[in-house]
Amino acid sequence: MARNSIFLILILCTTLVCDAAIFHPISDSHRSAALEIFAPVDGSFGSLEEAYEALRTFDLLGIGKELNIRASACPSVVDTLGSGSSSLKDLFYALRVNMLLKCEISEEVFAGIASRCKASVHDAKSLFDFYYSIGSLRLIKDHASEVDVVLSDADEIFQAIKALSQSDGKWRYSSNNPASSTYAAGVALQTLAGVISLATSEIDQSLIGLLKNDIVKLFDGIEKYDDGAFYFDEKLVDALGHEGPLSATSSVVRGLTAFAAVTSGSLNLPGDKILGLANFFLAIGIPGSSKDFYDQIDALACLESNRVSIPLILSLPATVLSMTRKDQLKVRVTTVLGSTAPALSVKLVQAFSSGSKGASIIESQDLKFDAENDVHFLDALPKSVDLGTYHFVFEIVLHDSEEKNIYATGSRTKVPIYVTGVVKVDNAEIAVLDSDLGNIETQKKLDLAGETALSLSANHLQKLRLSFQLTTPLGHSFKPHQAFLKLRHETQVEHVFVLGNSGKQFKIILDFLGLVERFFYLSGKYDIQLTVGDAVMENSYLRELGSIELDLPEAPEKATRPPPQPVDPYLRYGPKAEIVHIFRTPDKRPPQELSLAFVALVIFPFLGFVVGLLRLGVNLKNFPTSTVPATFAILFQLGIAAVLSLYVLFWLKLDLFTTLKALGFLGIFLMFVGHRTLSHLASTSVKLKSA
Repeated sequence: MARNSIFLILILCTTLVCDAAIFHPISDSHRSAALEIFAPVDGSFGSLEEAYEALRTFDLLGIGKELNIRASACPSVVDTLGSGSSSLKDLFYALRVNMLLKCEISEEVFAGIASRCKASVHDAKSLFDFYYSIGSLRLIKDHASEVDVVLSDADEIFQAIKALSQSDGKWRYSSNNPASSTYAAGVALQTLAGVISLATSEIDQSLIGLLKNDIVKLFDGIEKYDDGAFYFDEKLVDALGHEGPLSATSSVVRGLTAFAAVTSGSLNLPGDKILGLANFFLAIGIPGSSKDFYDQIDALACLESNRVSIPLILSLPATVLSMTRKDQLKVRVTTVLGSTAPALSVKLVQAFSSGSKGASIIESQDLKFDAENDVHFLDALPKSVDLGTYHFVFEIVLHDSEEKNIYATGSRTKVPIYVTGVVKVDNAEIAVLDSDLGNIETQKKLDLAGETALSLSANHLQKLRLSFQLTTPLGHSFKPHQAFLKLRHETQVEHVFVLGNSGKQFKIILDFLGLVERFFYLSGKYDIQLTVGDAVMENSYLRELGSIELDLPEAPEKATRPPPQPVDPYLRYGPKAEIVHIFRTPDKRPPQELSLAFVALVIFPFLGFVVGLLRLGVNLKNFPTSTVPATFAILFQLGIAAVLSLYVLFWLKLDLFTTLKALGFLGIFLMFVGHRTLSHLASTSVKLKSA
């Protein structure tokens, strides 16, 4: 019963909540999931790329220090960086891992890699050639400052990469591939940011201006969900596979923040779009794959500290407030990774009931701030707030006006709030009425909060009445989303009736005379079940009230028959009863004397054969005398004896297939030794004749 009640409430909550989205910053649940998703196998990862994604995620979330990944990853980093045959991609990720683990790498190794990467920049034929080479040089610059990694011809390299851009802000992977990609745009922005940081002199500002225009065009094509989340979709499918919205959006965010970090001036991007990008990543929850998890956390870390606009997330620890527990409304404002927000206030602009027509219960009220718990709260709900669904509209107000250019707070945030409580049930009763005058023949009070076991009886000329009153904690009438009565026959045929209401009173009258056809003229015992449920009702009911014995008339010939009841799948597909096979009684065996006489008759011909040999004399003159021929002759005789013994075993206990298998091996053996024996006898006979 309890399980059905919970299921009922979940259905109700789902229908009410799904149209609203509340975004929450990164929490401890992400940290626990990261340790499982990025768990190393036997202390190591499959590749340096996987190792970097795990280490980067651990570093951003502040976890994984106890795993001791350095011992297994550093040898691979040293081997990769010291090998002249390592690919640009492997060198790039080895340098990234080294940046986090600080492996012991000499400056000579860095100098050699820098020289190779510089040459690769000038010979690059694709966007990823530029990306890995310039990315490696930038990593070497941060780790080994004495190594020469600057680009003297940065303007030419910048233009070579810029040549891959498209008019809509997207980029191509190479000059030979005409298809454009959003993911490639993010890669290009990261690469160009690296070129700017490695340049010996300032890049031509006209080129920077063109690139800023490309970024604006790229953001003009951004897509939006109904909940306010912005994202970039990827339509290109090529040899790299299909990059979904998560990887494409994270690539653009990395490129945008990297480019903004090395350039001056504004990019003229609306703060609402930056906040929408953050909401997109947070709305994903916890991704199932390590690649998606890394893309989510790394992109949020880029948004956490960027020069464009830092998004602030308004979240509610709880959107369900209980009048029984006197819960407080609490609001928390943090960055995307859960860090403390700057000095600000949260204003409750408006609060109104979802069923009202614009009538506000709260208007323009500042929430109080609890510095110890870092939450903004409302002391108490207005006394007029009763059970139901409300919409609260919040607004973030920064104390320092100059920080409006640094943080993205978005516009007003509308959040659904559910106020729950205990609904009082009064005057609950059930009665059997006379059909003609409506006189009460049987009447019983109901205690819906406790156990009830009724036992009623009625015929087709009587009626059943059920009534009760529902009131909220403030004494108002309450209309639940579900209120119905179910009668279930002993044959499992069910009938459901919806209860109507008039103000606080809920009542239903079942006239059995008009229901005989619906009941299929089935007399007998009917179980009575009452269901009253609502998302804001803390004491929803699913009660078995008892039973009623109905005496209905006999069904006419053409009456509708009750529908066949579904067969229990366990009975159909479950384990069947064990089958016990009883063999027939074996035939009676013959007397022992008769069996022995039959055996004697079978052996008698063999004895006659032996006697005959003794009478005629056995000729052993031609039996070989040399060692090798004599050995084959003896083996041949033993093989014949083995075949005869096999026949005896077949008669006693062996089955046909086992016997044939053994006979096959013996036959091959006899053919071999017999052929050698007969060959010797034939050669001996030829020699005697020639002599």
